[in-house]
Amino acid sequence: MSEFNNVTIVKQTNVYFDGKVNSRTIRFADGSTKTLGFMQPGEYTFNTADPELMEILSGELDVQLPGSDVWQSVAGGESFNVPGNAAFTMKVKTASDYCCSFLK
Repeated sequence: MSEFNNVTIVKQTNVYFDGKVNSRTIRFADGSTKTLGFMQPGEYTFNTADPELMEILSGELDVQLPGSDVWQSVAGGESFNVPGNAAFTMKVKTASDYCCSFLK
């Protein structure tokens, strides 16, 4: 899906890691939420409350998922799932565009 229809967008930007990661929250009529964001190269650890689907729209990164010592390479057009109440780390190699879906 290249676009979302009939949504509410929160105008205020979510800013993380000294401005190196930014996103905007999108709310859907069914109550679901996503964020669309952009990450500059760097290493970032995120904490989840709900399970998440991370879709990498463009760029390249490595991700270390909870409970794993292995780094997985992810590029534009690929995705990965993160469990709720967990932490995961990404090493962003090139500027990366993403969509995060919060799964409840």
